[in-house]
Parts: sequence; structure tokens; C-alpha cells
Amino acid sequence: MTDIRTYLKEGAPLLFDGAMGTYFASLPGRAEERCELAAIDHPEEVSSIHRAYLAAGCRAIKTDTFTVSVDLAQGREDLARRIVEASCRLARECAGDYGAYVFADIGPAPENRSLTRAENYCRQADLFLEQGIRCFLLETLPSDHGLRKLAQYLKSRCPEAFLITSFAVSFDGATREGDFGQTLLQRTAALEEIDAVGFNCVSGPHHLLEYVRGLGKNGITLSVMPNAGYPTVSGRRTVFQGTPKYFGQKLAEICQAGARIVGGCCGTTPAHIAAARAALAAPPRLTYPVSRDRESGEARSAASVNTLAEKLDSGRRVVAVELDPPVDDDISFFLEGVRDLRDAGADAVTIADCPIGRPRADSSLLACKLKRELDIEPLPHMTCRDRNLNATKALLLGLSIEQVHNVLLVTGDPIPSEDRDAVKSVFNFNSRRLAAYVTGLNETVLQTPFRIFGALNVNAVNFEVQLRAAQEKEDSGVAGFLTQPVLSREAADNLITARRTLRGHILGGIYPVVSHKNACFLNNEIAGMRICDEIVSLYEGKDREAAEDLAVTISTRIAGEIAPYVDGFYLMTPFRRVALMVRILQKLRSRGV
Repeated sequence: MTDIRTYLKEGAPLLFDGAMGTYFASLPGRAEERCELAAIDHPEEVSSIHRAYLAAGCRAIKTDTFTVSVDLAQGREDLARRIVEASCRLARECAGDYGAYVFADIGPAPENRSLTRAENYCRQADLFLEQGIRCFLLETLPSDHGLRKLAQYLKSRCPEAFLITSFAVSFDGATREGDFGQTLLQRTAALEEIDAVGFNCVSGPHHLLEYVRGLGKNGITLSVMPNAGYPTVSGRRTVFQGTPKYFGQKLAEICQAGARIVGGCCGTTPAHIAAARAALAAPPRLTYPVSRDRESGEARSAASVNTLAEKLDSGRRVVAVELDPPVDDDISFFLEGVRDLRDAGADAVTIADCPIGRPRADSSLLACKLKRELDIEPLPHMTCRDRNLNATKALLLGLSIEQVHNVLLVTGDPIPSEDRDAVKSVFNFNSRRLAAYVTGLNETVLQTPFRIFGALNVNAVNFEVQLRAAQEKEDSGVAGFLTQPVLSREAADNLITARRTLRGHILGGIYPVVSHKNACFLNNEIAGMRICDEIVSLYEGKDREAAEDLAVTISTRIAGEIAPYVDGFYLMTPFRRVALMVRILQKLRSRGV
């Protein structure tokens, strides 16, 4: 049998089989059964599926083991071993009659505290190597977590092993975890232990063809295995309506666009693979235009101005003031407050995204209104709560269209416990993954990139953990941080440490405490706040006027103390007291802080 590397260099594209799971589920009485258990419970049916694909003309088949990663993650190692042993035996028996390659099929591993993705993949590698398997396909991956360690481990155990990694991207090129396929492709292809990389599942053949064309010729051994199309529901069944002839022609075009390894994913059948085999054997009959991308020279609108980013990049100290959005549709106070803050010297206004999980007017819609009507740079907060990937991208595109180009990304507070029966949180990713996703949009879609900010809790008990998280955020594209209030010596020291450690801009947090009661409440009931005893004691016995005078004094003093270590200030407005913030802004400007 020809070595697979020699085959890929000299022969036709390597044609894989199609779907196992959706095909098995279409058999009578099998819709509710787990496909991977069929190798144990219904081996004759699994063999029949393998042989149908081989007879259709494929040269490589996958073992029936896609969800073994879940078994291992849940501690069912004995079951995982039984599935692997049975599946490998069946696949090798069938492939031997056709001289086809057998690939270990490994699906995405769940995140698990007791077993990392890398550990999960490496355990599966051991199980397959014990069965004599030397070719591996990791498919439908949402990220590259664990791939480096697996690739290095596999090649250390078996230097001749052949490893394909395949990511699941939507038609716009993003995975469900917010990573962009082009970035994953480049990062993975750079690992010398990985032999081929590409995409499968989620998208139909047309969209993966268009996506592959946009990648250009890059010298990568590219693998592409699309779905038969997109699923629809018929009765109680999910079906794919893509026809074999259409699929086969698109797969041939994908090969013309640069793929060396092709096959089918969800919804494909032996008929789809037979059509692909025929289309691949036919002479090419189409030519294709050069892909349209951001470097193609097409006319594009000029990038718009981001004055907040320009001020920071020029070294000018900036002041951003946070004002909570209204709880109803009366926006008069909010607009008047922003106008007063702007006139007093604020460079930007930040708007929280439903703080503490309570609904308020949408921060992004308010940001657009402020930009249009008051010509001040808004900095809307964007949480990972309550939006999936599609909603997040749609919102970001809308912000960019409205000339809002700064966002503060935070994971977000959970829904209050008393509301959880009626209101459900949605968390598709954390702030680091969201930052990486926005960075991907900056690089691939947007005319004017977002300036991405993150939060930094200088009051954290274990600040080293916060600092490591901040560094990870920077690696994901965060360019600056807004800190929690500095109201203690420990917070100031942590801020100094952050300045020495982080690359991005830092806006030091300033919160004017307005009463002794306010100080006690913040210290005891609000996460991320720490007010030193000295400041708390200063408010004892003060009436409102005296307390506000003290707040101005303390806030400007702290601003002066941290000024050498920050690029600006982040002022938080308590209890809608805009007049107090105006006084602090005027004081800062008069003192040149």
C-alpha cells in the first residue's frame, strides 16, 4: 500500500468517506441510538456503512469513534477502550479489501478540570496506537487547545504517524468558541508535527469553497470536508437536502481551489461520495476568479477616526466617565448628564451593559446615540452574557457602522439568583475569547478596527491571578485596561505592578465615595471593591455637602498619586451625581493632573 505522504504528493486528491452519525441515524430504528455504540451492538451495520463508502470510491475511512472524547472526559475509560477496539477492528477489516487508509476519528474534547483537552487527546492516541492505527483525524474542533501537546506526544510515540486537524467554522469563518479559522489554520500549520489542516462540518460545500478560495495558495496540505448542505426539520427528523451531484461538483471545485484531502461530513452518504469520485475524475471545466479580500485593491470607504485611541496613542492623558444607562425609556437625564460631562472635559463616556445582571437600556444603542448627537467618544461595555456568537457579531457590525470603535469587554455579572427561574444566562465564551473574536473581526472584516479594552481588578486578593489573566487578554488583542477603584494602598501597589507588567494603556479607576454608609456598603457587599479604613473613617458624621467636598478632595488626591503610572482615569459616577463628577473633572483639569 502506498505511503500516504507519497500518495498526497503524487496522486489524486485523497477522498475520504462521508458521515457515519447521520447515515447510521437514518437506518430503521436507529435514530435514537448512539452511533459509536453500534460498533459493539450492531457491528454488521457499521461494516455495511464502511463498505458502502468504499464501494463508492473513497480511499480513506474513519473509525466510528467521534464521541469517545466525551467518554474519557466523563471517566468512562473502559467503555472508550471497548469502542476503540471494536471500531478499529471493523474499519481495518473493511478497508483491507479495498486497499484504503484507516483514520482514527477523534472529536472535540470537552473542557474538564480533571482531564485537559490535551490529556484527553493523548489518551485516545494511546488507545488507537495499541490497535495499530497510524493515521489520525481530529475533526470538528472549535479551537486549537491541546493540539500542540497531542501532536508532539503522538510523533514521539510514533514518528511515522500522519495527523490531520480540522476545524468547524461557520460561513463567516468563525468557530463556536469565537476563534477565526484563518488564524487557527496558520497557527496549526506552523506546527511541524501536524501533516495537514483544514475545515469540516457546520458549513455546506458552497460556503467552504468560498472560504477556501479566500485563503489563497499557502503551501498547506489542506483538508476540507463540508456538510451535505444545511439541515432542515421534516416531521421529527433532521434532514439534509443537498443533492449528491451538486456536492460532488463543489468538492471538485474545492480541490481546484487548493485542497488535497476532501470528504463529507454531516448529511453525506455513499451517493455523495460516489458523485465526488466521478467529479474528481472528470477534467476541470471551470475557472475561478481571484478571491475577493481586503487586500484585493477594491474601493473601500476610508477608515473613520477614533479620537479616544488617537489621544491615547499620542501620549495624551484621557478621562473616561461612567454613567449608568436608564432603567426606563426616559433618556433626558442621561443625555443631559453626558453633555455636562463632555463640557467639563471628559474624553469618553463609558456605559455599563446591564450591571449586576439587571436590565437597563442597551449600552450599545446608547453609545450610537451619544456618538451621533453629542459627538463624544462612547465606550460601551459588552458582556459575554445574553448574546451568542451571531448576536455579538451583528452588534459589533452595527456599532462600527455607527462610528463607535471602542468597546470594553467583560465576562459580565450572572443573573441574580432570584430571577434565574425566569431569566436564563447565555455564556458562549469569556472575555478573553470574546477579545480574540473581535480581534479576528478587526483583521478580516472591519474597515476601522475596534480599540479593545478590558477590566483589571486591582483590589483582588490574589492579584497575580488577575495579572496573568490580563496578560492573556493582551495576547487576545486587548489594548488597554480600566481598573477597579483605587481606594487603598494595596490597590495602588497593584496598579504600579500592572504598569510594570502590562503592555497596554491603563486608565486608573476613581470612585468618589459619597458617605460613610456608602463606604461600608461597598466594602461589604460589592465584589471588587476595597476601601481602606482610613478613608472610611473620614466620612463618619459628614452630611451630604461635606461628604461630597471630601469625595472631591480624596478623588483628586488619589488621581495625583497614581498619575505617573496610568495613561488616564476612569471615573465612576455614584447615584447619578453628575454634578459631583463635573466638580472632580474641573479639579483635575485645573491641577493639570
